[in-house]
Amino acid sequence: GLDPELLSLVPRPVCAVLLLFPVTEKYEAFKQEEEERLKGQGQEVSPDVYFVKQTIGNACGTIGLIHAVANNQKYLEFEPNSPLQKFLEQTSKMTPEERAVFLEKDESIRVTHESSAQEGQTEAPSLDEKVNLHFIAFVNVGGQLYELDGRKPFPVAHGKTTEDSFLEDAVEVCKIFMARDPQEVRFTIIALSKD
Repeated sequence: GLDPELLSLVPRPVCAVLLLFPVTEKYEAFKQEEEERLKGQGQEVSPDVYFVKQTIGNACGTIGLIHAVANNQKYLEFEPNSPLQKFLEQTSKMTPEERAVFLEKDESIRVTHESSAQEGQTEAPSLDEKVNLHFIAFVNVGGQLYELDGRKPFPVAHGKTTEDSFLEDAVEVCKIFMARDPQEVRFTIIALSKD
């Protein structure tokens, strides 16, 4: 639930929020309008935001987790020789498009992605299978709430946030996704918190 009393039960600080939502015609139309509006009016995006384009089919969960982890490295400790840590170090100075190309060729991430996908409770879709659900991440970078969706050309800034209000602020944006398709029930929100 998204009620304040239920959100208060989530361990803090929340480092990132992942949203799984249905990709509908309404969402696609909104996405196109938003992109045109933001390209026209511009927005300020911190150079500290780590963003990667999604060029691999059905990898939005992996991309969402990369966004969540990459933008919260100060909270995390990696295992020695972690493939993810190596990937982040090797791509830290790249553009989002260069990161996507690097990810396509990174065997250790691909193997980890495929093995994790096969561990799930349902059969994982093939890389080219058409799916209508999509993961995105919300992160707090420099006191700004960012939506990171590898299908979009750039991060989307949603305004100011704090470590204390981040979960509630991200949930407000999630509610907008839900309100756009009120007949839909296929929404899942995951909070990644530091214990």
